[in-house]
Amino acid sequence: MGREFLDLFEVWAESYDDSVEGHDKEYEEVFKHYSRILDAVADKASGHVIEFGSGTGNLTSRLLARGLKVTGIEPSPAMRKIAESKLLGKAQILDGDFLSFPELDNPFTLVSTYAFHHLTDEEKREAIALYGKILPNGGKIVFADTMYESSEAFKDAIRDAKEKGFQNLAADLEREYYTTIPVLKAILEENGFHASFSRCNDFVWLMEGEKF
Repeated sequence: MGREFLDLFEVWAESYDDSVEGHDKEYEEVFKHYSRILDAVADKASGHVIEFGSGTGNLTSRLLARGLKVTGIEPSPAMRKIAESKLLGKAQILDGDFLSFPELDNPFTLVSTYAFHHLTDEEKREAIALYGKILPNGGKIVFADTMYESSEAFKDAIRDAKEKGFQNLAADLEREYYTTIPVLKAILEENGFHASFSRCNDFVWLMEGEKF
């Protein structure tokens, strides 16, 4: 359920913010329009917001700036420590992940950025089924993450990374659990969500599911 990548984030925590600001050439396109992507997610949130994979608190800060109640869920102690230092106690950052987290009062919007791909498709299905049970009608899932329009598009992305000499990026794409929009759309719909997707950059799409 994503925790197999925990050691990576313990190491990455200190340099994570530099990476998302485009200082790493290999990942520059992955994080293109990063600030705009976070704002797009935050703008769609309302009510009590649960943020999965809160990382160093970049999205959390934007949610708080909009006057929202936010509870962060983050499995990495190193990431939680950085987030807590930024947020100065304005939001709780709890230990947990997409599938295992403390019971929370009246969640209305579930948000995440750059993290859902740490789950296999079966784990994604399990997570969204769980969210369908805890969200009220009108509640939302708003996730921004790398995903692809088709399996062929995913294979093309790996091939393109290798041709550019971006071996770390190619390895990440092959190692982690990136999926396709048709798969996610089907999972959302079978669990009682209206699904919509909008493109943010060459890698990232904004996925929105509204429970009905």
